[in-house]
Amino acid sequence: MEVTIKDEFIKLGQALKLAGLAGSGIEARIMIEDEKVLVNGAVETRRGKKLRDGDVVDCEGHVFTVRSLMA
Repeated sequence: MEVTIKDEFIKLGQALKLAGLAGSGIEARIMIEDEKVLVNGAVETRRGKKLRDGDVVDCEGHVFTVRSLMA
């Protein structure tokens, strides 16, 4: 699956919501704090991590790639 953004980057918490994997910012924060989110194969614990074109996010087996229209 791909998540398309209009800007150069999107923060991880926002991307999880946009992908439909988190219903709220609080839910996204809990998933990230519980180390359930991988970015490019590594556990990411920063909700504000900036994702750019080509970054791959894996949240409990649900994988998406960030695509930027600015790239």
